[in-house]
Amino acid sequence: MVNSMTPGNSRGTTLRVSRVRRWLRAAAALCFSGVAAALPLSAASLSPANQAAKKIVQTVINNEIAANNNDHVKWMYRDAYKSPDKNVVKLKVETNDGTLAKRILIDGHPLDARQQQQDDASMQKVIDDPSVRAQQRKNSAHDDAQALALMKMLPDGFLWTETGDSGGTIQLSFKPNPAFDPPTYASRVFAAMAGTMTVNKQQMRLEDLSGKLIRPVEFGWGLFGKIQSGGTFHIIRTQVAPGEWEITQTHVHIQGHILFFKSISQQEDEITSGYVHTPHGLTLQQAYTMLQKGKVAQLVEAAEKK
Repeated sequence: MVNSMTPGNSRGTTLRVSRVRRWLRAAAALCFSGVAAALPLSAASLSPANQAAKKIVQTVINNEIAANNNDHVKWMYRDAYKSPDKNVVKLKVETNDGTLAKRILIDGHPLDARQQQQDDASMQKVIDDPSVRAQQRKNSAHDDAQALALMKMLPDGFLWTETGDSGGTIQLSFKPNPAFDPPTYASRVFAAMAGTMTVNKQQMRLEDLSGKLIRPVEFGWGLFGKIQSGGTFHIIRTQVAPGEWEITQTHVHIQGHILFFKSISQQEDEITSGYVHTPHGLTLQQAYTMLQKGKVAQLVEAAEKK
């Protein structure tokens, strides 16, 4: 799954943009924007089974937060993203200074000369322009904060039930928590979801999370916005190296409108693969050279075949 070169071991600035945004694309797409604070239930208001399941979820969330705080690894990988108006496959290289992305397929076809020039210019701008890298850091820090808030909401925002324990995984289901008083637009959408979670039992890490809006959510009696029921999201995580987990599939499909007239159609599918440790201390210029000479493509392809 992963080709182990010498990994980068200096966190530097927080630049895990692609990883965190995959969390947000599934969650914030359903929740608009903003951060909600879950109102905790007293243990007495939960059945023993719900309490036990909630404890599992809380353990998983604690482990995910701890792992994120101690994550110093940078990656090279393939990213295939598809929406109604975009179908792009990229090779991405994370470094301590920023992330470079090189498109290799658009709508299933290699880039033409003009598109290659655009791609080169875009990567050079990341290398040469400090403001672009600063924006990457700003976006990443913002996304990190929202993803953290979302994860912290999971234990109290829902009623959890353990539904299975087999094959090295624990299966749980969740449904809206009637005692959860959602204070924001984001949390109102969040509170209208039901779904499932799969947990790696040995490491108590999240493997799979899927949800569905089981009722429509209206804002301002429907005048300011409405998200239709039936919207779904699905996240799949894979252990790409011992103890290192990445979101390798994200699927979001929702419909609605906001502010009287603007339609919302979030139809997105993203699959990542071929994770390879970025060499320690790799600069953006060196990453660019590896991308241009096909070295990243070779490493990623080799990792995908394992």
